Amino acid sequence: MSDEQLYFTYILASRIGGTLYVGVTNDLIRRVNEHREGTASAFTRRYGVHKLVYFEPHREVAQAILREKQIKRWNRAWKIELIEKQNPDWRDLYEGLV
Repeated sequence: MSDEQLYFTYILASRIGGTLYVGVTNDLIRRVNEHREGTASAFTRRYGVHKLVYFEPHREVAQAILREKQIKRWNRAWKIELIEKQNPDWRDLYEGLV
């Protein structure tokens, strides 16, 4: 994808198999950094959820929001399967972005 505006649906985890958080943003680096600093969400701050384990880009904000809502409705096993298809070791993908 080129210089066009992108939107991202993402999943954060506290650790492998830990607490999960699903979100959407137009600036993935900034948003994950906010989660890490504890300024983005009381939930992620409270449970130490700041490891970026999955993300997918979308060209339209509506697509990203729909995907976020879809994933949020999934059961935990499906979310874990989605993460592990792309990131079987649950590496922190944030490091590769910055």
